[in-house]
Amino acid sequence: MYATRKDMVLAFGERECISLTDREFTGQIDDEVLNAKLLQASAEIDSYLSGRYPTPWPDTPGVLVGRCCDIARYLLCGAGTQCTEEIRERYEDATRYFERVAAGTITLGRMPNGEVVQSGTRVAFSSAGRAFDRGSTNGGAF
Repeated sequence: MYATRKDMVLAFGERECISLTDREFTGQIDDEVLNAKLLQASAEIDSYLSGRYPTPWPDTPGVLVGRCCDIARYLLCGAGTQCTEEIRERYEDATRYFERVAAGTITLGRMPNGEVVQSGTRVAFSSAGRAFDRGSTNGGAF
């Protein structure tokens, strides 16, 4: 998994994590429910990354932790938990981010082995030559 219970609590607070997972009204975070959605969120992330990177990552880049939490939070909604506009927007932001990673427009910055990813986009300018020169204007100026 790309995120843990601790990551979720740090991101959203214990009270929200309880409200998202406590299906039995115990007043505690249900680790089984939370871990199932974190695992599902990690699998969703891998579905985007697998075309460009070997998955799963052996050590999780920090950028994946927050995005995994946002996706898991969205996935936890629905079973008696109201999905807010903020939760939906953060989920959509995360999926757009991974769509750009999958398309190659952005990278995670490194490969799982630590090798830095070089950008594949380079800009080069070239000219086809002058449109007007002394030869084409018989030495005259314009």
